[in-house]
Amino acid sequence: MTNPTNLSGGAKSASGASASVLSYFRWAFIITILGLALGAWLGWQTTGTAGGTATIFFICCVLAVLEISLSFDNAIVNANKLKTMTPKWQRRFLTWGIIIAVFGMRIVFPLMIVVIAAKIGPWQALVMAASQPDEYARIMHDAHLPIAAFGGTFLMMVGLSFFFDHEKEVHWVRWLESHMARYASIRGVEVAVVLLMILGFSQLHDGAAAQVFVNSAIWGLLTFLLVEVLGGLLDRVQQDTLSTAAKGGIGAFLYLEVLDASFSFDGVIGAFALTQNLFVIAIGLGIGAMYVRSMTIMLVEKGTLSEYRFLEHGAFYAITALAVVMYVQTLFHIPEVITGLAGALLIGIALWSSIRWNRRHGHTHGAE
Repeated sequence: MTNPTNLSGGAKSASGASASVLSYFRWAFIITILGLALGAWLGWQTTGTAGGTATIFFICCVLAVLEISLSFDNAIVNANKLKTMTPKWQRRFLTWGIIIAVFGMRIVFPLMIVVIAAKIGPWQALVMAASQPDEYARIMHDAHLPIAAFGGTFLMMVGLSFFFDHEKEVHWVRWLESHMARYASIRGVEVAVVLLMILGFSQLHDGAAAQVFVNSAIWGLLTFLLVEVLGGLLDRVQQDTLSTAAKGGIGAFLYLEVLDASFSFDGVIGAFALTQNLFVIAIGLGIGAMYVRSMTIMLVEKGTLSEYRFLEHGAFYAITALAVVMYVQTLFHIPEVITGLAGALLIGIALWSSIRWNRRHGHTHGAE
């Protein structure tokens, strides 16, 4: 584990007490104030009325809460991967990574969807977002099927890869997880499960929609496999190059970026149910992304994943559930609030189970 000052820059006190929870969210609070102020200014500029300004301000707040609720599991998975990375790559992910997450996925990604779907240039897409928000939202909505199929497949592979692990010894839902761990020795079992799900859901679509679903889902599967292979190759090269063999460098960074993108699909598309203004969406979801970063740092530095043994399990159950929801959303709409609450509920139950286990076995907070 890296030194606590490596991530947030805040040293621990001489007594060894860990930093307070609020200190981890200092930058998130600052960005929240700046973002909401920018949202209020944008509301005044676009509507010119106090009511319109208040509406835009409220939408920014709701989008931030939506992003946070959808990203509890994202923060836990990030923390689980970060603890295996070198301090240098941890810092890079928490600086470059958050820039890519906020500006890349919350601004560039929606623009590129419109660029590809409407076959126009990036500047024309940006102009459309500003001057024709209804048309922009329509194009984004029409692109929901391939995005949900791609992102759902990638997240399904992430979730199943955690459970289909023959080295996994800690089980939360023992009757299920023990069997999955036992069958993990069968090569490609999680891929087979995902392919069966793809074939099953494709039967529920008609004609061209079924073909789009299958093609997009296969690309999601290939992307996961390619990221795994490329990450392993890059990390092996890094280990061979460095005098001190480092685990979890550029390969892990790449994995986390693609993972964050997959988590963002649902939030970005769902945001258009509240507003068609790309800039309001970027502000609201960007604020939420900062809280994900803060939660990630706190989980790594405070060792929360090791203190609550089932918390990680809850996150991967939430990821798997989100993947299924994204598949189902290709058939009919499921409110994003329900999606976020379901993930938070699974993580909350896992946390409660972890606390009960600690009490039953005499583990105290902070003990390994």
